Formats: sequence, structure tokens, C-alpha cells
Amino acid sequence: MTSKPGLKLVDRDESGVDTAFREDVIEGLSQQPKAIPARWLYDDAGSQLFEDITKVPEYYPTRAETEILERQGESFAKLIGPGRAVVEFGSGSSIKTPLLLRAIEPAAYVPLDISGDFLRAAAADLAAKFPGLPVLPVEADFMRKVALPEEVADLPKLGFFPGSTIGNMVARTAVDLLRSMRQTLGVGSQLLIGMDLIKDETVLLAAYDDAAGVTAEFNLNLARRINRELGGDIDIDALRHQARWNDDFARVEMHLVAQRDLEFSVAGQSFALNKGESIHTENSHKFTRRTAHMLLAASGWEMQARWLDEAKRFSLIMADARPNRSAP
Repeated sequence: MTSKPGLKLVDRDESGVDTAFREDVIEGLSQQPKAIPARWLYDDAGSQLFEDITKVPEYYPTRAETEILERQGESFAKLIGPGRAVVEFGSGSSIKTPLLLRAIEPAAYVPLDISGDFLRAAAADLAAKFPGLPVLPVEADFMRKVALPEEVADLPKLGFFPGSTIGNMVARTAVDLLRSMRQTLGVGSQLLIGMDLIKDETVLLAAYDDAAGVTAEFNLNLARRINRELGGDIDIDALRHQARWNDDFARVEMHLVAQRDLEFSVAGQSFALNKGESIHTENSHKFTRRTAHMLLAASGWEMQARWLDEAKRFSLIMADARPNRSAP
């Protein structure tokens, strides 16, 4: 069965600009220190660059998570059972998503993503690999509650959020996202979510600043996107990618650092960066079992199982959306 063209739930103005993107960029460049939410790294070019990042030697999370998915298929099948609609928050990985779908006998697959062209390409690829599976892509910002296709309204749901993308968010935003996922999926649903683990700082920094410079291109692509979509004139050559470990918050940070004083405009507004000043573009928080459990609990999810790769670099966690209660 081929995939449907997909629902489109992204707000755009009369010129086709994503209004949420413009608002976040203007707000982020107007504050001190400057910061833009990491989700805007993932336009079509950014999504493809991230796929390239997953293949560089230094970037261990994808290999570690894939190892778990390959080894724990029977465990997933026992906990999940057949007949669920798999709702993936983000366009499906060509490697990880098929491993899950083959293990659990799903009734439908619903990928949600803000990057429309990449979403439809990923959905078509999955539909070709699983010809008997209904594939129902939805172009949407899944940071908010999403109305799922009516074809899956009465099916039990399994949310799938691999890659430790939850680590891109500060605690407040991560809780908001997990709560919106719970609203999208409903009470009684399940969530299979990836969370990266704290480890040696050298290993962590290398994963976000690979020798081939793919992550640097991924980060710089955000500035290119701003120029292209928001009428910006940022001098890309004057920015440098930098990865930093912030031990207080247990996270790797990505920054675009000005190599000289810069003045530029975006969407008709003027901005400036001093030499050495940065635009903070991404966080990648790392977790322990306790911090993962607390994050989920604060969001209305109850941890049911946790799996690690053999080298104990990465975790996949199964959580349930239980009815709200005031006591344990």
C-alpha cells in the first residue's frame, strides 16, 4: 500500500513562510544570549545532513540505539503486542523504524514531522518496505497536540521517539513536549523513547564535532535557512560551529560563533553579533536512569522497561500513559 500524501498542519503566511519559524528566529536573535530552538535545524537539507551525521564514526547514538532495536525485538513484541498504530514523532529513520515495525505487527504507521518534503519521502520509503501497512504521514509541529488521521482514531497507540531528540530540549520544554505527546496519543498509550547517557566528555564532544565537518555543516545550515526563508543576509563565512560540554546541565551545546563583529538583517529587522558572541542552536542533554524517570513522571508517563546497548552508551525506554493520580 502506498502512503497517503499526508495532512498539512503547519501555519504559513501568504508568502509561504512558516510563521512559527519566523517568530522563533526573531525572538531568539533579540535576546541575550542569542538562541534559536533546535527543531529549526531540520528543514529538508538539515534533515538530510542529520542522516549523514548518523553515519560518521564519532556519532555513536544511532549505532547504539540500532543495536538495542536489533537485539530486543522479542521484548518489544511482548510489551507492545500486535495491532497498535505506531506514531513516530519525526520522519522515520530508514534503519531504526523498520526494525521496530517488523518486531511488533503494527496496524498502521503515522509519521509526524514539520519538514514536509522529507516527511513524504520517508513515508514513501516505509510504504514500499511494508506494502500491507497503512502509512499516514502528517506534516505538523509535534511540539503541540496533533490531530491524528481518523483511520487510527480507534486503534491503541504506540509513540516512537528515537534518537534522544528529547535531549535537545531544556527541562521545561521537554516536559511540555512529553505532555503534548500524551495528549496526542491518549491515556492507555505507550511511548518508546531514546535517551542518551552521560559518559566521557571527550567522547561526547567528538560526537558533535566530527572530523569530517558534517555536524558543522548541519549547524551552519540553520543560518543558510534563515537567509533563504526569512530574507536574511547573515555572512555564513563569518560563523564557526562549536560544541561545548556544560556539566551543570549535563548537556552538549552547539553554537554558531561570530569570528568578527557582524551586523545583519532578518525579516526586515536588524541584529548584531560581537566577535566571539554566539547563537546557541542546540542542546543535547544526557541522562541517568533517575533523571530519565523523573522527566517522564513529570510529564504523565510511567517507566515500564529500559534497555541499554552492550557498551552502556544509550538507553531505550518504554513508558505508559497511565491515568493521572495524586499519589503513588
